[in-house]
Amino acid sequence: MKWILLAVLLLSGTAFAQDDRARTGDRLLIEKVRSAQGAQVPDTGMLMEDVEARYGAPVSRTPPVGEPPITRWDYGDFSVYFEHSTVIHSVLRRQVGGEDVS
Repeated sequence: MKWILLAVLLLSGTAFAQDDRARTGDRLLIEKVRSAQGAQVPDTGMLMEDVEARYGAPVSRTPPVGEPPITRWDYGDFSVYFEHSTVIHSVLRRQVGGEDVS
């Protein structure tokens, strides 16, 4: 019985390590796509007023949701996610067959 428990623990550790590598790979892929496309999107840590001053008014604003409050601003080519008034993530909007699928 101890051997079975040990095997389960070892296998679960391997699964966590693979999941961690996948997340790291996703982040690196996103950074590579942004640089390849020359995308200029707001940087993490920017404030709402700085984003609006640099990129103009967004096409749409989604009101805050949850706790902490998360707000989304949509621009033509990207969306910006804020926690309170600080950028936590900028995402390029993808076009497939002429249709926005972000």
